[in-house]
This record gives sequence, structure tokens and C-alpha cells, in this order.
Amino acid sequence: MIADSNPVLGLILIMFVIGMYLLPTFVALDRNVVNKWSVVIVNVFLGWTLIGWVVALAMSVRTQREPKPELR
Repeated sequence: MIADSNPVLGLILIMFVIGMYLLPTFVALDRNVVNKWSVVIVNVFLGWTLIGWVVALAMSVRTQREPKPELR
């Protein structure tokens, strides 16, 4: 395989796969959605199934954001 000949390329590939797996978590935390910890739990424990990953992504994109505190 390509990763066998170049360990750096293998590491980059592993980081890419982990980043894609955790994409719903990153989106939920970045958007500061109300149920962000539910998204994290679904993504981590059910993300290995395609359905669990899609559900976590839909939750992270569809839910409402937490209101930002007002500065005085």
C-alpha cells in the first residue's frame, strides 16, 4: 500500500479518517448547539455505523444554537 512506503502519508491518512469520523462533533461544538453533548455521544458510540454518523451530523446542523450571553 501507499502508507507502507511513507509513514508520514500513513499518519496523515489516519488523521483525515479520524477527522471525518468526528466531523459531526466538530460542527456541533463550533456552532454551539443546545444538545452538543448528545451529538458527541451519538457520534462517538454510534458513528461507526453510517446511520449513526448521519444522525449525529443532522443533529449538529439542524438544532438551535445556544443564545450568546449579552455583554453590558
